[in-house]
Amino acid sequence: MKFIALVYIDPTLMSALPAGEEDAWMRDCLSKADTLKENGALLASQILEDAATAKSIRVRAGRTVITDGPFAEAKEVLGGFNLIEAETMEEALGIARSFPWAATGCIEVRPVRDIEAVRRRVMS
Repeated sequence: MKFIALVYIDPTLMSALPAGEEDAWMRDCLSKADTLKENGALLASQILEDAATAKSIRVRAGRTVITDGPFAEAKEVLGGFNLIEAETMEEALGIARSFPWAATGCIEVRPVRDIEAVRRRVMS
């Protein structure tokens, strides 16, 4: 079963880390990711650019509005994701827990819906 681990960070807490700490965390995180990929537990992962680079699109009553920044103002912003292969939610949570980012934000773990099953259902 696939799970997405959405990594939210608090930029204030990240900027308060001692010099070099973020890079040390990243080295540790990348090493763990390499091992998880080798074991087939990590299918994909990406880091997002700063939230200030985002654009949000909303269409309401046929009118499109594009705004700068993330969807909503929040203390924690989406910083990246990991696509995990695990047998259970508990296993996926264990994998997500092994990354350091929960100390400066939150890691939301959510099952991924099988889009091909949805396609078969709605397209038949």
